[in-house]
Amino acid sequence: MPQIILENGPEQAVMGAVVGGLTAYNASQSNGDTPNYLVVSLRDDDGTVLGGLIGATYLGWLQVQAVWVSDALRGSGSGSGTALMRAAEEEAVRRGCPRVFLETLSFQALPFYEKLGYRVHSSLPDFPPGGCRYALTKQLG
Repeated sequence: MPQIILENGPEQAVMGAVVGGLTAYNASQSNGDTPNYLVVSLRDDDGTVLGGLIGATYLGWLQVQAVWVSDALRGSGSGSGTALMRAAEEEAVRRGCPRVFLETLSFQALPFYEKLGYRVHSSLPDFPPGGCRYALTKQLG
C-alpha cells in the first residue's frame, strides 16, 4: 500500500520525480509539448547579476515565473525592468508564443506590469493577508 510522507525539506530527487512525472503526463496530453525555459539576466561590467527574469514558453504562452531587479535599480528610471520584460517578450514571439501570463502580489509590481500593457485577468484577495494576488495577461505583437 502506498504511504503518504510529509517531507521535512525540499529533496531534489523527490521534487524532480514530481515535476518529471507531471511534465511527462502533460506532454502525453499536448502532442509532446514541454516547457522551454527562458532566463534573461541583467549584469554589470563585472558580471554581477543585478536582476533577471525566469520563465518558460509552453503551449503558445510565455509564463513569467520570477522577475527581480536590484534595489539600486528598481524604480530608478533606468529602464532595467522594462528591458528584461521586452527581451523575454521578443524571445517568446520568436518561439511562436504570442501571449504572456504572470502573477504578482499587491506589494510587488502591478503598476509596472500595467504600464507595459498587461491586464489583470483575475485577482485573489487576502493573498497575502490584507493584500491581493493578481494574474495578468498580455497579447504580444
